[in-house]
Amino acid sequence: MAVLQAFRQAPPAPSQSELQRILRLEVPVIVKLAERKLAMSEVLRLGTGSIIEFFKPSDEPLELLINNKPIALGEAVKVGENFGLRITQIGDVKSVIRSMGQSS
Repeated sequence: MAVLQAFRQAPPAPSQSELQRILRLEVPVIVKLAERKLAMSEVLRLGTGSIIEFFKPSDEPLELLINNKPIALGEAVKVGENFGLRITQIGDVKSVIRSMGQSS
């Protein structure tokens, strides 16, 4: 088996048209505020006006996720009347793209 793996070739590089098509793909971008686990009994008691407390200081950076994989950290900003994220730290772009093809 090891001998066969040695002869495997790397996949061919995408052509220019394939690369352009890949670069036009849209991917979900998620900003993760915080997370915690709740007992199902607590979930069933949730209603309008309920508050869920997260045990994360409000000044800690937020995570930016692409394909449910963290790629950057940032801070919340106001952009006009909208919410935004100012990126303060980002991973290696090639590693990020490579990880997007791997399942969680």
